[in-house]
Amino acid sequence: MLYSLLRPALFALDGEDAHRLSLAALDRAHGLGLLRLASCAPRGSPAQVMGLHFPNAVGLAAGLDKNGEHIDALGALGFGFLEIGTVTPRPQPGNPRPRLFRLPAAQALINRMGFNNAGVATLVENVRASSYRGILGINIGKNFDTPLPQAAADYLACLDAVYPYAHYVTVNISSPNTKGLRDLQQEGALDGLLAALKARQQELAQRHGKAVPLAVKIAPDLEEEEIASIADLLRRHRVEAVIATNTTLARQGVEGMPHADEAGGLSGAPLRARATAVVRSLRGKLQGEIPIIGVGGICSGPDAREKFSAGADLIQLYTGLIYHGPGLVRECVRAAASVQCAG
Repeated sequence: MLYSLLRPALFALDGEDAHRLSLAALDRAHGLGLLRLASCAPRGSPAQVMGLHFPNAVGLAAGLDKNGEHIDALGALGFGFLEIGTVTPRPQPGNPRPRLFRLPAAQALINRMGFNNAGVATLVENVRASSYRGILGINIGKNFDTPLPQAAADYLACLDAVYPYAHYVTVNISSPNTKGLRDLQQEGALDGLLAALKARQQELAQRHGKAVPLAVKIAPDLEEEEIASIADLLRRHRVEAVIATNTTLARQGVEGMPHADEAGGLSGAPLRARATAVVRSLRGKLQGEIPIIGVGGICSGPDAREKFSAGADLIQLYTGLIYHGPGLVRECVRAAASVQCAG
C-alpha cells in the first residue's frame, strides 16, 4: 500500500536516480527497525536446492544490488535468498547514461547498464561488513575490455575472491550489454569456461573446506538446439544449477511504446512467457538432474506459480519489484507454498 503511494513520485525521477533513492530509503528504514515491524513474507515454503536450505523459494535477482551495499536491508524484506552483482575483477563505470528506461504500460524495463560496479574487492568488503546470515549468491562477470579468449581469467579471479563469502556463485554469460558476452554460451567457449571453473571450484573447496555450488545464467534468446547444447554441457560438467533467464533483446509486447527502441535488455512482464518457455525446455532436457532458478516477468503470485509449474525449483524477482514493491515478495512466497502443498 505504501509503495503504491510512493511510486508516482519515484517514477517522476530518472530510473537510476529513483533506484538509488529507493535503496537509500530502504537502508534508513532498516536502520530504524521499521522493516522488522512490517515483515514482508510469511513463513514457510522452505526448499532444498544445490545442497542448501532456503527458508523460502523466492529470491532477489542479481542487478539490483551490484556492489552488495544494501544486503542487510534487502535481507529484511522476506526473501529466501539474495543474489548480488554482477561484479567484475576491476571497477568499471558501465555504459553512458541514460541507460535505464521504464515502460510502465507494459510493466517493463530496458537497461543497458553494462556491468557498472565498484569491482570485486569492494563487493567483498561490503559482504564482510554485512550482518546478513541468509543464503547469499554472488553473480560474476568479465570486464568489458577483457577479450573473449581471456574471459575465463576474469571469471576465475572473481571466483577466487568471492568463494569464501558466497553460498553459491552465478556465472553470468548472458547479459546483452557487454559486447560479445553471449558468445560464451556457444558450445566450444562454454565447454572451456566450465572446465576451468569446475577445476578451480574443486581447488577452492579443498582450500576453504567448503563446497560452494556454481550456477550458470543463460539468455532467453536461445534456439531449442542451443538450449539442448547448454543443458548437455551443464550435465557433463556437473554444474549445480542453471538460472533462466537474463533480459531479452526481443521487443515483443512493447512495440511502439516510448523507449521501446532503446538498445539494451528488456525485462518485466513482456519477458514472462519466453522465460517460462526456457524453464520448461530445460526441465525436459535436464530431467531433474540440475535444479532450475526461474526469473523473468514475475509480477504476481500467478506468475510465480507458472514458473514453478514449468519446472523451476526457485524463482527470483527484480523488475516486478519496481512496479509492485516489496509486497510482491509476500505474494510470491504464498504462491510457492501453494505449489508445494499441491505437490
